[in-house]
Amino acid sequence: MKKYENKANVIGQLLHEHREQKGFSKEEVCRKVQLHGVYIHRVELYRMEKGLSIVKDFELIALCDVLDIDYNKEVRKLIE
Repeated sequence: MKKYENKANVIGQLLHEHREQKGFSKEEVCRKVQLHGVYIHRVELYRMEKGLSIVKDFELIALCDVLDIDYNKEVRKLIE
């Protein structure tokens, strides 16, 4: 698997920070993401947050919506 700075994704820390700020458990985030038709298990969310697994584009869209992450403001600066 390709990695950037030894991580499988660049968004994991941001996901973790926003989830903690909202006071959501991993299970709560997974339930809310399911309402978008995206199924993520709490273990997979853990792996995303730790940078151990890839975050697919449709997962990122749903997670940004659930966690109120402004893609254009916060995510884009991570990849620029």
